[in-house]
Amino acid sequence: MASSDSTTPERYRVPLVMTASQHETGASTFLGTTIPAGTEGMAAVNLALDAIFAHPNVPPFVSKQLIQRLVTSNPSPAYIGRVSAVFADNGKGVRGDLKAVIRAILLDTEARDSAALTSATAGKLREPVLRLVGWARAYSATSPSNAWAIGDTSNPNSRLAQSIGHSATVFNFFRPGYAPPNTAIASAGLVAPEFQITNELSVVAYINYMQALIANGTGDFKADYTTILTLAADSQALIDEVNLVLANGQLSSATVAAIKAAVDSIANTGATGPSNRVMTAILLTMASPDYLTFK
Repeated sequence: MASSDSTTPERYRVPLVMTASQHETGASTFLGTTIPAGTEGMAAVNLALDAIFAHPNVPPFVSKQLIQRLVTSNPSPAYIGRVSAVFADNGKGVRGDLKAVIRAILLDTEARDSAALTSATAGKLREPVLRLVGWARAYSATSPSNAWAIGDTSNPNSRLAQSIGHSATVFNFFRPGYAPPNTAIASAGLVAPEFQITNELSVVAYINYMQALIANGTGDFKADYTTILTLAADSQALIDEVNLVLANGQLSSATVAAIKAAVDSIANTGATGPSNRVMTAILLTMASPDYLTFK
């Protein structure tokens, strides 16, 4: 096959194929399933995948990790059980209906009960990339040239310590069972997977990177603050709007007061006063623990 990129070996670009001469044709038995001798290679692979998919460990294994990514790092066994039951049967005899599974995750009482807002074990650390995407969606960031010059944001010293498609392994950026050592989280027997890519340097780099991105964008990738600039003169209304749109109204009164003091220290005058007030409210919200802890 001809290569459009001579520097990248074909083995990294071309789909895998089954080589019949290297396929073991004997019977294979695993997980209580036997693949008959003489089964063609891809047919054997499909039978093996079907056997794995039917295994009773699959629903809780997949369901727990989906809950961790979407709702909370430490779902209760009951929550996992309810979602697993939907994975096993969507109510119509279908196994693995991910639409039904996601619905079950997001509509579960453990996901929607307001008690989670004050629970010390509920919620999760927002992934850095999701923080960037949340800001971009909230303020209609666009790239007129369609270049989207964000680039690789993996650098933990100057960017986000995470970039889509740049996980070091196929097992994601962090382990589902990770607990930061020597912390109250670990002592309580809890996990916090996203903390595996979080350290002192990455925390500072995230804030510095977002400060530049919020203020200037990168290339022609920029946010549109036209609407929220109308609130710049009223610091409380401005912060209430940012709190609602970015943090789902979950900033504490102390955090709101601290952000308001910072915004009020900036005069709403001149060519840059209003925009500086808006960008300060956004950045300090995104730097606050209340926002970084997703509940």
